[in-house]
Amino acid sequence: MGKKPIENDIAAIGIGAMIVFIAMVLVAGIAASVLVQTSATLEMQALRTGQQTTAEVASGLFIEGIEGNAVGSSVQQLAIEIKPRSGSPDIDLNTTVIEISDSSTKYVLAYDSSKHTNSSSVNGNVFTSANYPGSSDDTTTFGVIVLQDADGSCISTNPVINFGDHVVLAVGDAFSGISPRTDVFGMVISEEGSPGIIGFRTPESYTENVLELQ
Repeated sequence: MGKKPIENDIAAIGIGAMIVFIAMVLVAGIAASVLVQTSATLEMQALRTGQQTTAEVASGLFIEGIEGNAVGSSVQQLAIEIKPRSGSPDIDLNTTVIEISDSSTKYVLAYDSSKHTNSSSVNGNVFTSANYPGSSDDTTTFGVIVLQDADGSCISTNPVINFGDHVVLAVGDAFSGISPRTDVFGMVISEEGSPGIIGFRTPESYTENVLELQ
């Protein structure tokens, strides 16, 4: 009687293990690819967020003071002195707006290139009527009076201010005269960065022509 042949199934087990191993490698490779792509996306998003946060916190406009021109019993012009905040990039006043309210009316004012006054033309009087929007434009626009601009960057067609520049935003008689004891508030908003805050209450009476309001 011949010997019964012995079945050899070792090779079949080895192929099954190889298939499982290859499948595990493929799954691990796909997972690693997804993780790498996700990590790269998160890194780019974090970089953009960091840049935007830095620009928002460390840039913008700072209001140095606000003066008013009183005629009789009403303030008819406002001079808002501004400069860029420390670390701020260049600020284009073409894209800057002023939101201002006297508690009963609110206006949004944009830059008027025809009301741009160079520092050499100020002649010591900031409240010259020619520097301010006329009655037909004072509820929609503001002018720019340059006080200091060493690099000449703030011109009428491209009013850009940077570190060291000081300018006045000239607001005309938008409210048809601001009476005593009036709360005025608003913001000077640049394209990016922190806005300059407007907030003051006019005095009980106007004893001087030029009033320091804020």
